[in-house]
Amino acid sequence: MTPPALLHPGGTAGTPPPTAPTGSDGAAAPPVRSRRGRHTAYWLLLPAALWLALFFVAPLFYQASTSLQTGSLERGYTLTWHVANYSDALSAYGGHFLRSFGYAAVATVLCLTIGYPIAYLIAFRAGRWRGLLLVLVIAPFFTSFLIRTLAWKTILSDSGPVVSALGSLGVLDVTSWIGLTSGDRVLATPLAVICGLTYNFLPFMILPLYASLERIDPALREASRDLYAGAATTFRKVVFPLSLPGVVAGTLLTFIPASGDYINAQLLGSPNEQMIGNAIQKQFLNVLDYPTAAAMSFILMALILIIVSVYMRRTGTEELV
Repeated sequence: MTPPALLHPGGTAGTPPPTAPTGSDGAAAPPVRSRRGRHTAYWLLLPAALWLALFFVAPLFYQASTSLQTGSLERGYTLTWHVANYSDALSAYGGHFLRSFGYAAVATVLCLTIGYPIAYLIAFRAGRWRGLLLVLVIAPFFTSFLIRTLAWKTILSDSGPVVSALGSLGVLDVTSWIGLTSGDRVLATPLAVICGLTYNFLPFMILPLYASLERIDPALREASRDLYAGAATTFRKVVFPLSLPGVVAGTLLTFIPASGDYINAQLLGSPNEQMIGNAIQKQFLNVLDYPTAAAMSFILMALILIIVSVYMRRTGTEELV
């Protein structure tokens, strides 16, 4: 009679039960994926890769070639590896680069200062009004970027209530002293450009901050209060460190497009407040100096990459959401 230990369901007497395949260390080996299954992911990524190659990589190479050319629109351009286009662009428009990064940095700090309390309120205090507040945050996207910027010309007009209120409070005296305004005038000054940048890019700061704050486990804040930590300590030790990915994402999404913006400086500023985006637009559309314009674009891209790389290294996180 066959011993019971040698019997197993579905088998025959004397046949040992099947065992799972194991690796060299004795652990269960991972299931073998078919060649067709391994290639499925690459086929799914193919449309996106072709899209990027056609509409991003190819124009980038074309602009790189243009930045090294010489000639004119009438006689045509020739690739002569004229690297001096880059040095000429830096020497002629160095002030525009510094002004652009300065305005973008100030607008980013203002967006963070304004946007963090709003995102905190929506994430932790809004309750049933959360959906409505989120709609209000993205409501500016329902209108054109140009229309939103033109509205600030009315808001900051010399005869408007904003300028009158700032003047009566003495704010314009301070901003004029530090060079942000000119006397009692706000339009066509650096302050007007910074206000436009802050308003237009504020939603790009609030939304990543809200997403990061909303992911924080409420039990962590409750545990902090159970350990007799006050509201300020809980925010400093728990909430803010856990929201750093949202801070990083929001600052990048604000600073990068603000650095290359030209609409706000063109509509709200004067020739003295022109940013590098305005200079690039002028070279492309008015002067028709395509090599210089392309070189300026690549310099802007390189400087932004350097700034972002240093910033990401200093913040110590690569998680953006």
